Amino acid sequence: MRWLNGARSARSEARLGSYDELWRFSVEDLEGFWGSLWDYFELGPRTFSRVLEQRTMPGARWFPGARINYVSRLRERPSDRLAVIHHSERGRQTTLTYGELLQRVAGCRAALRELGVVPGDRVVGYLTNAPEALIAFLATASLGAIWSSCPPEFGVESVLDRFQQIAPKVMFACAGYEYGGKAFDRRPEVAHLRAALPSLEACIWVGAPADLEPGARRFEDLPRQGTLEVELVPFDHPLWILFSSGTTGLPKPIVHGHGGMLLEHLKVLALQSDIGEGDRFFWFSTTGWMMWNYLVSGLHVGATLVLYDGSPGFPDLSRLWRLCEEERVTYFGVSAPFLMACRGAGLVPQSTFDLAALRAVGSTGAPLPSAGFEWVYAAVKSDVWLGSVSGGTDLCTAFVGSCPLLPVYAGELQCRSLGADVQAFDEQGRAVVGSVGELVIASPMPCMPIGFWNDPQGARYRESYFERFPGVWRHGDWIVITERGSAVISGRSDSTLNRGGVRMGTSEFYRVVEELPEIKDSVVVDTSDASGNGKLWLFVVMRTVQLDGALVKALERTLRTKLSPRHVPDEIRAISDVPRTLSGKKLEVPIKRLLSGARLEDVVNPGTLQNPNALFELLAAAKQPEP
Repeated sequence: MRWLNGARSARSEARLGSYDELWRFSVEDLEGFWGSLWDYFELGPRTFSRVLEQRTMPGARWFPGARINYVSRLRERPSDRLAVIHHSERGRQTTLTYGELLQRVAGCRAALRELGVVPGDRVVGYLTNAPEALIAFLATASLGAIWSSCPPEFGVESVLDRFQQIAPKVMFACAGYEYGGKAFDRRPEVAHLRAALPSLEACIWVGAPADLEPGARRFEDLPRQGTLEVELVPFDHPLWILFSSGTTGLPKPIVHGHGGMLLEHLKVLALQSDIGEGDRFFWFSTTGWMMWNYLVSGLHVGATLVLYDGSPGFPDLSRLWRLCEEERVTYFGVSAPFLMACRGAGLVPQSTFDLAALRAVGSTGAPLPSAGFEWVYAAVKSDVWLGSVSGGTDLCTAFVGSCPLLPVYAGELQCRSLGADVQAFDEQGRAVVGSVGELVIASPMPCMPIGFWNDPQGARYRESYFERFPGVWRHGDWIVITERGSAVISGRSDSTLNRGGVRMGTSEFYRVVEELPEIKDSVVVDTSDASGNGKLWLFVVMRTVQLDGALVKALERTLRTKLSPRHVPDEIRAISDVPRTLSGKKLEVPIKRLLSGARLEDVVNPGTLQNPNALFELLAAAKQPEP
């Protein structure tokens, strides 16, 4: 703000004195704001004709004429500064300085060039969250080729649902991985993938034995030195392809560009998250979740990445807190379900671990209820900065989230991010404050997708985001924008509980249900149609007691009192685990469709789930009589 005010004063423009004033400038003067970020982060000379060619959605074209590469600025980092610390379940495995990392990237880039990889080719990874994935991605991006990845716990069909859509030329694949204290051999799965991907010209193995197969290419044999060169590409040249969760139908192949991702991640990490040189930045993720892409961009602000490859719950839920102590993590990012699981297990990390270095805790993946905020401040650290953030794979960022200048309110996200014109729309498409509405983005952002792969006319892209409110991005969440500019996300709008005309997000329901001491976890779905036909189903995971008639009555009384009589479930069933996607999200919409009569094969691919057996158990429980 000081820098920007200096630039504005030279043009006789009013000073910006608060975050709210800065945010309003950022969404009203799009060219002024995004152009100022280009200058502030010193992305190079202004070779572009203008910042924004046309303020339309979809179709906005940013920085026409600019030449850029996502990897370029990494070459400016001091070579002796620590770039990466890698842990597996067994402890620290590897460290790399920026100099060592860039030499490894240069060697990998040379190998890809020898294999004929050119700008626009697709390179994929079937890899864990280890340095090899980071190196392979950066090498791919430096060439102007396009990256995509899946974690090795994905089943073969789930991987093919993604990779067959984009026809990769080269695949990096791990021979095996460890998770939950067990070793998994993935060589048969990789063989299946290679046979089913006719576009594939080469496979580079990670962690494979030297005698794997005649002529096998091994990552360990790639050159480990060289000077990194980069291919400058247009601002909107494809960088990576991310996929929607894929629980319903084929996953959407979402294409993001070099310039949009670089500019957005610089903004959200350096400004919204206050991450920079000297920080040790951790976010638990696999290579199949957008938070991996978000994490690796920490290199652009000079942070040290702390990568974890394994189960967050092995040997127990203290594992990541122990990592936080061991590596002096300053920014510790996890999912909201993980924080709530720690709370439910009675963990008090501050009593066991030295968290003196910890400055901020990030939470995403689901709304974090007030009880989660209270646990963090009571059990983790009383003066930590807790940032509950929300965004998505679609934009690969958090567009509602943190600000170091603002207070933290329990159960709320601090603010709308700079440049993100987030609004709550009512059914008539009018912006509302203080009441629940559809989360929309009313102005274009550079990080919005270039489009979907194999969607040349953009029909599928428009249908996904712009059909409900033409010219406005509809994200699919319920949101409340408060009078003070903070926000509350109350769940997916397509999983809304609409009872007798009273709409409620599922997170509000969970806040009540999961506060009961007997209940560990839950999932709720409403199968009612527009005529009111259907049921409100509640599935609960019990702690130590069984679900009986008395507890059902007590639960109904609590919901009637704290929510409304309309939100007393028609059916309550006990299950042993809540079905979740691999990124930890509750499987609300697919369960809703299945209970409404849809066929399993039309709704969900079990290979995209953390715990597919939990879904089958839930469907069986739904057929049993209520206690």
